[in-house]
Amino acid sequence: MSAPYLSIILPVHNEAGNISTLLAEIAAMLPSLPATEVIAVDDGSTDTSAKELQQMSEKYPFVRTLLLARNFGQTAAIAAGMDHAKGAVLLPMDADLQNDPQDIPLFLQKIDEGYDIVSGWRRNRHDAWLRSLLSRVANKLIRNVSGQEIHDYGCTMKAYKREVIEDVGLFGDMHRFLAAYAGMRGARVAEVVTHHRPRTAGVSKYGFGRIWKVMLDLFMLSFFLRSLTRPMQFFGSIGLVSILSGFVIIIAAFVWRQLGGPTFIETPLPVLVALLEIVGVQCVLMGVLGELTMRTYFNSSRSKSYRVRAVFPHTDHNDSK
Repeated sequence: MSAPYLSIILPVHNEAGNISTLLAEIAAMLPSLPATEVIAVDDGSTDTSAKELQQMSEKYPFVRTLLLARNFGQTAAIAAGMDHAKGAVLLPMDADLQNDPQDIPLFLQKIDEGYDIVSGWRRNRHDAWLRSLLSRVANKLIRNVSGQEIHDYGCTMKAYKREVIEDVGLFGDMHRFLAAYAGMRGARVAEVVTHHRPRTAGVSKYGFGRIWKVMLDLFMLSFFLRSLTRPMQFFGSIGLVSILSGFVIIIAAFVWRQLGGPTFIETPLPVLVALLEIVGVQCVLMGVLGELTMRTYFNSSRSKSYRVRAVFPHTDHNDSK
């Protein structure tokens, strides 16, 4: 098999009954796709998914299966698939049959138009109304934080040019924000409407317990997008506001006393002032530590705080001498 252009990545966790059908659908799509491989990653399934994947790897030569040692989570499974993929375009999708392989050409068309990342949009979802409502609210919050006009951050089906995400590590539940992180580094992002099919087998892995995780992830997203390369401005601003608030309270208490109010010590204000000053100093020190960590990271790794899209002219002047 020649080097693939497209690597389809399937994170799998307890999807027995869906895998063979999905791979058969992908196999039927191969004549209309460029050179394609499928990296199926079993994320510690407790059903017969791993056995089914091994059988499918023997049946379909374009399928490779990775068996993770335990359940590490969807982001880790996608990261493992990307690490082992050989294609120039990486396309993760769910293995529960709700993503439709028939949509794959839509993603590749946008990639051919020059976009770096193409995100799927499940406009007509086949989920419970409450789950759909919470998803719309979460997506709106993420759009406001990230500045990327993507309607469906939760859709696993996305296409990435390999070079735009090679330096972006995947940790926690970061896969849903990968387009936002890459967009921060100048990646061109497009969106296509995809089919969302009802689940016919297996059980959904997405519960309402994800709400709190998404809220925490939003805080991290906001920090990374706005303050990753300038942590002192982020923590220092909070610290200075806290310190100045303490001084303002002291002045206000003094004026209040002059106008006939109680003495400063007779109020709870000393505790509040002490708390504000301590928090302020700690935030400033956090900013200093953040600056040192950030500079150490960029100096010791290949990562850069910028991304070059192109250089003109393509030929170095020194090469022509």
